[in-house]
Parts: sequence; structure tokens; C-alpha cells
Amino acid sequence: MLRRTEGIVLRTVPFGEADLIVTYLTPDYGLIKLFAKSPRKIKSRFGSSLEPLTHSTISFWGKEDASLPKLTQSDIRHSFQAIRNNLVFFMKISHIVELTISFIPERDANKKVYSLLFNILKIFEEMLSAAGGREGVPAGELIIIHYKIKFLEFIGFAPKLDSCGRCGRSGHSFYISHGSVMCGICAKGIDSPIRLSPAVLKLYADLLTWDTAKIRRIKPSDRLMSELSGIINMHIKYILAKPLRSDVFVQSLH
Repeated sequence: MLRRTEGIVLRTVPFGEADLIVTYLTPDYGLIKLFAKSPRKIKSRFGSSLEPLTHSTISFWGKEDASLPKLTQSDIRHSFQAIRNNLVFFMKISHIVELTISFIPERDANKKVYSLLFNILKIFEEMLSAAGGREGVPAGELIIIHYKIKFLEFIGFAPKLDSCGRCGRSGHSFYISHGSVMCGICAKGIDSPIRLSPAVLKLYADLLTWDTAKIRRIKPSDRLMSELSGIINMHIKYILAKPLRSDVFVQSLH
């Protein structure tokens, strides 16, 4: 059965001497892995369409339940070459790509996640263009935090910071093991809370509800972004029961 969709290349893994297994994020099939025949040869028909982050129209062949359908065609729609050319931005995007792959089950379509990633790539490309290829920090940091928050919301893993996760009362102490803030009554007997400032709670609420274009207009302090980023990263690490491999490198870019 031949199927056609669009997709963003998230990862490629060598298979044999000249083949690749390509992981795509697609709006129609979610996360899918496809077998690409001989793309590592000089005269490959796929050309540069299998480079990481490339947005393409793709066709693939295989039975409905085939574990590794065959990629038959890949036509570039947008290469996002500027991001690959900038090491700092590429590593930041690689970080959220790893996050995406770590959480999303294969073949579970989520058009909101697909649109979110595509829009983030477009914004990073625009930032690089406006800066003449230079790094876009701290604006880039805020975009990454926003992606993580919206991504977690879309897949049902967002931390609950607006009210107590048990009774709904207000609270300012976050408990990693519960993924939620807790009021003083419900938190009795629970150890190691993280006290959240009102400013962090407000920034989280804004990032949770605003679209990416809107948040580019705000400029929270480095301290505020660091506090919120720390909470989100601890929440992600607890859910996955391990740190993301790219965490250490991304931290070194700050």
C-alpha cells in the first residue's frame, strides 16, 4: 500500500553499508520509521532530502502493519539549512527532537505536536536570518521553554501549576513526584517541595496559553527563565526516569 504525507526528518540511523532508517514526524501518521534504500551512495535519488530537520513531501510503501515501510520518494519543501549551519541553534533543536522522540509512541498522530515543531523551526530560521546568522539568545531560550511546555500539554504530561493537584486550592509549592503544586493541607507528609515564585507561575500560565508568535514579544529575565526551565526539566527527567542525553551539552550553551 502506497501512502503519501509530509514529514520532518528527526533522526537517521545507518543500516548496512549504504542504507538508512529515517525517523519522521508527520501530521498524518505521527512518528514513523522508514527504510531508505541506498541514500548514502553518491548518486542517490534522495539527494539531501534526508538531512536532519528537512521538511519534505514523502511517499512510502508497506502493509498497514509493516514494522519498517520503504521510503519511495522524498521531495524537499523546506530544508532549514540555516539551522543546521548554526551549531548552537542546531543543538537546541536537537534537544527538543530528542524530547519528542522520547515521549511520542510510534504511529500515534498528533497534528498539534507536528505544527508546534514546524512553527518552532520557522521561528528559529527567522531569528537567524534577522541576526545575520548569529545566535539568538535569550530569545532562543524562551522559544525552547515554550516548546517543552506546549509539547507536554499536547501529549497530556504538562505539570499542574495553577492549583493543588488534589483539592484545587491555590498553592506555590511544586512536588516533582506528583507533577503538581500542592496546598499546605494536602502536602503534609510529602518531602522536598520546590517553592515557586508568583512571577514563574505567571510566566508558565502565559507560555501555556499563548502561541509562539505572541511570546516573542515578551522578554522575561534570565533568572525567571532559568527558574522555570529548571522546573520543566526536572519534571521531564522524573517522567522519563532518566535525563535526556542532550541535557548536558545544552546546559553548556547557556
